[in-house]
Amino acid sequence: MLNKIKLLLAILLLVAGIAGFYLLADKPTVVRILAVLAGLAASIAVLWTTPIGQQSFSFIGEAVAESRKVVWPTRKETIQTTLVVFALVVVMAAFLAVVDIGFAFMVKWLLGRGA
Repeated sequence: MLNKIKLLLAILLLVAGIAGFYLLADKPTVVRILAVLAGLAASIAVLWTTPIGQQSFSFIGEAVAESRKVVWPTRKETIQTTLVVFALVVVMAAFLAVVDIGFAFMVKWLLGRGA
């Protein structure tokens, strides 16, 4: 039950930070952003003390570690792949245009409205 109360408190702190942004509309933008960041920091601090928060932060850490293992394509590979995609789009557009024109002609011919 205590963990559920902490989760609710974390959510309320986040909402309070966001609400502070709108309630401080007459203040400088820096103060408004600091209100949101303070609410976010307090929310994370409370969330850190719950098992669900610990699991979430552990998951985020593992996701970051996995993303570092990704082998990203080189600039040359990216450009080549993009050009192949554009070429395929042009070819498919031409093919579908021909099919559409053909179907339109056949419908007109079947209905006896062709020239």
